[in-house]
Amino acid sequence: MLRWFPENISTYGGDIDAVFSLIYYIVGVWFLLAEGALFFFVFRYRRRAGRAAAYVRGERFSELAWVLVPAVIVLALDFGIEAAGGPVWARVKEDVPEHALRVNVRAQQFNWNFIYPGPDGQFDSADDVTLENELHVPAGRDVEVRLESKDVIHSFFIPNVRLKQDILPGRTIRAWFNATKPGRYELPCAELCGFGHYNMRGFLTVHSADEYERWLQEQWPAAAATAALPAS
Repeated sequence: MLRWFPENISTYGGDIDAVFSLIYYIVGVWFLLAEGALFFFVFRYRRRAGRAAAYVRGERFSELAWVLVPAVIVLALDFGIEAAGGPVWARVKEDVPEHALRVNVRAQQFNWNFIYPGPDGQFDSADDVTLENELHVPAGRDVEVRLESKDVIHSFFIPNVRLKQDILPGRTIRAWFNATKPGRYELPCAELCGFGHYNMRGFLTVHSADEYERWLQEQWPAAAATAALPAS
């Protein structure tokens, strides 16, 4: 298949790759046919001595067929791609699982801020933890990210989980993924967001269940101590 793609570690990544493969092979075959026909006719009807050029008006059905038949084929193939990709789109973009682990994402030039709700399970409370450019999740669990931007348009992109979603100022957009393989994966911004765009780079760390529990225990004692400090 498409071996140059990054390793897929998400539950729905295989479906997305299958749609990409379908588009790739349909467009690839059609491209070769079209370019082959083009070069054949260029060579076959090239300018030669003693052969007059023909003026074709395209009024006869046999002439129109050269346009209409390929158009119908392309339209049918397009509908086929839509039929194959529609359910995948609905699953990835619309069917956010209930009871998923939720992390809020607030993007800004040129950083990702990941906000965890803390032991009380409530956001915007004293035990929230905000991590800069570091997203930590457990393997094998649905994760919902609520995406917001403080300034300009960004694009939340985790190639290994096949998730890419633009983030717009003034809007909260929901997205989700389920990473299956522990590891550390790049999380860039895929939208040109200013002079320092190249430096807007984060990482997704996928833990095993035990490692994630240890990571949680490391985070919240520090958060509780910080919350207990008197305001300066």
